Amino acid sequence: MTHAPNHPVKTAFWMCGAIASFIAMAVSGRAIQTVLDSFELMFWRSLIGFMIVCALVMLSTRSRSGFGAAIRPTRPGLHLTRNIFHFAGQNLWFYGLMVIPLSQLVALEFTMPIWVALLAPLVLGEIFTRKRLMVAVLGFAGVLVVAQPGVQALNSGHLAAILAAVGFAMNLLLTKHIMRHDGVLCVLFWMTVLQTLFGLGLAQIGGFTWPPAAIWPWLAIIGVTGLSAHYSLTTALSLAPASTVAPMEFLRLPLIALVGVWLYAEALDPLVFAGAAIIVLANWINIRPARRIA
Repeated sequence: MTHAPNHPVKTAFWMCGAIASFIAMAVSGRAIQTVLDSFELMFWRSLIGFMIVCALVMLSTRSRSGFGAAIRPTRPGLHLTRNIFHFAGQNLWFYGLMVIPLSQLVALEFTMPIWVALLAPLVLGEIFTRKRLMVAVLGFAGVLVVAQPGVQALNSGHLAAILAAVGFAMNLLLTKHIMRHDGVLCVLFWMTVLQTLFGLGLAQIGGFTWPPAAIWPWLAIIGVTGLSAHYSLTTALSLAPASTVAPMEFLRLPLIALVGVWLYAEALDPLVFAGAAIIVLANWINIRPARRIA
């Protein structure tokens, strides 16, 4: 088995970019949703992303025939299914952003790799092992510590955060399948096209609101960071193994918690960090070589 070459300094640089992008996206999402709903937010975010992706495709191809070839999907139905899951997960994430503290949202989002381990046998035909079961049980224990049922009132935000993680897991699995046939620019092009249409259509339900001038800078930030976060994370994974990248990604929790304290006067709950540590442990077990698990 081949492994990604290990470039610690470059990897750390791109992970800093990914973490900064995710944090900027969270702050922007809260600012925007004081005026727009999540469907409208997703419409503008995807539309801005679409324009950026089109510019990248044109720069990389420099001809109409090349543009068409770069964006032509091999499996259109798979692109549609993938984007339904991603769109649902992203909207649930933005909803949870407004309902529960940032630290809880991110901690529950960290269950995404655990859902990948559970869903991979169904989506990709991988074998369900005892290790996957151990990861799922440990991860669920971490979720209980974060959510603290019976200690604090659970609300729709906690459920939204968990379902968002499921949506992101399905998105990752389907993207892995799509990338066997189509390139990155093709995936990004159809993601932005489809999610622009999804957002515009669903935004009509509550009545479409044109964003005021004060919101446009936040929309620009969320449009750019939506692409930069995933580009930075993907680049980091190309420079180092997942076992190196994952611990860096978990630094997002204490940083987003401090942002919550600074900007929104959210309390620092030790149990959220304890539960997140359990979830991180489950993810660490998941990415360890199988031969080390009895």
